[in-house]
Amino acid sequence: MWVLLTSLKSGPEVFASPWSLPKSPQWQNYSNAWQQAGVAKYFLNSLLVTLGTLLILLPIGAMAAYVLARYPFRGSKTIFGTFLGGMMFPNFLIIVPLFFLLKSMGMLDTKTGLILVYVAYSLSFTIFVLTGFFQSLPNELAEAAMIDGCTDSSTFWRVMLPLAKPGLVVVGIFNAIGLWNEYGLALVLVNSEENRTLPLGIANLVMTQHYQSDWGALFAGLVIVMLPVLVVYWVYRGKIHETMFAGAVKG
Repeated sequence: MWVLLTSLKSGPEVFASPWSLPKSPQWQNYSNAWQQAGVAKYFLNSLLVTLGTLLILLPIGAMAAYVLARYPFRGSKTIFGTFLGGMMFPNFLIIVPLFFLLKSMGMLDTKTGLILVYVAYSLSFTIFVLTGFFQSLPNELAEAAMIDGCTDSSTFWRVMLPLAKPGLVVVGIFNAIGLWNEYGLALVLVNSEENRTLPLGIANLVMTQHYQSDWGALFAGLVIVMLPVLVVYWVYRGKIHETMFAGAVKG
């Protein structure tokens, strides 16, 4: 709330009385942040990277989770444990190898390279949650589909995956929120102005305040960063709680 109120203040008001209400709402702060500070470009970059990551991540994660949940084989628990361990692996230990790997592939400082890194970064959590969700679905549905002549592949795509839609939505929301706010990997792997994501753009805007005084635009940019996350969580908060509980009970 304080950030929202500060985004509507003029520069002198921000320093004169940080906790007071704005005397006259300065809506042009949002226009200045969106156009002059380049938040529009950063917003579009973050949107493209987040959506591109989810389009690759969710199908791959769902297929892997379905196999681990429905077709146990020798070593499947080890594989699942490896993904589980990946959730606890500190990211800063792999930043340098990732940097040189993307550089050798010619994908450093590109949206494509950042998307591929984000897919790998989010895969462990996605498989962990979806495996528990697929385990909670009744086996009889898959067996009935097989009796009707469906192959393993068609059973997954036509029967089980639609049933797992709530889980996919929730996993997609959690990943989208994390990717939307991700800063550390993007800071190392993206250098150019045209490929900066929203967190990098806002951080750059903060640094420019040492030479400028448009604090209203800075706080307006922070509101723009937070608003999509808050809206998505508010709309899907019931489904998030319900699905996470269902996956945890079985998983």
